[in-house]
Amino acid sequence: MHCPYCGEPDSRVIDTRVVENGYGVRRRRECQSCHRRFTTYERCEREPLVVIKKSGNRQLFDRKKILNGLLKACEKRPVSTETLEAVASEVEKELQEEGFEEVPSSYIGEKVMEKLKKIDQVAYVRFASVYREFRDVDQFIEILGSLVKEKEKGV
Repeated sequence: MHCPYCGEPDSRVIDTRVVENGYGVRRRRECQSCHRRFTTYERCEREPLVVIKKSGNRQLFDRKKILNGLLKACEKRPVSTETLEAVASEVEKELQEEGFEEVPSSYIGEKVMEKLKKIDQVAYVRFASVYREFRDVDQFIEILGSLVKEKEKGV
């Protein structure tokens, strides 16, 4: 790795840390010539994932959109940002592992709801109401009824 300050091709790794939930490595380096320090990142290159929206439009997958939806659903709920970050990372990882090149937004939404349901049921209902575009109270009653039935069964 060439030093960004003097261009020397030889540097020494001082510290290495795993970042991005195990999908990257951060290395702190020191130039052997000018002794200045700099940081490099190593990431696994993945194929871009394309999301097919309800309208039929296609756009690149954006993990931040999942996280923003989760943050809105969990507003004023006892769910940590770290937990929501982990959910967004899990969903992204699962989509990559399933080998999708293109994935319907509905599939992503269902995955997010499945995980959110296990974390906080109020946030789950909030997310579902926006995601499934609830139009009236009956749709809320239906989803709440299914949660009550699952609770009674011990699921």
